Amino acid sequence: MKLLHIDSSILSSNSVSRQLTKDTVTQWVSSHPGTTVDYLDLAVHTPSHLSAESLGFRMPAGANLSEVQKHENAVSEALVSQFLAAEVIVVGAPLYNLSIPSQLKAWIDRI
Repeated sequence: MKLLHIDSSILSSNSVSRQLTKDTVTQWVSSHPGTTVDYLDLAVHTPSHLSAESLGFRMPAGANLSEVQKHENAVSEALVSQFLAAEVIVVGAPLYNLSIPSQLKAWIDRI
């Protein structure tokens, strides 16, 4: 079984949501031996927010993609593949200004 553990708090070790996700993953792994955990820290590895370049796959057939578009497509492909490979997903989503962190929103947009 594969578990994707995602943290998005910018507060590092002072984050309550990070402690909660850590405890949740620890408990899951102890009750489901053999689980492999893939960790994604969106405060450290933040995907860029959607832009014309990150939507380069919408180009007409036969159009050449720029290097930036190719990079953005590779980022999206990696995030979607990581998400689809997981059977269990644990997301740490703190509340900032009555919303989720922009880093988490950028990840959701890519998925």
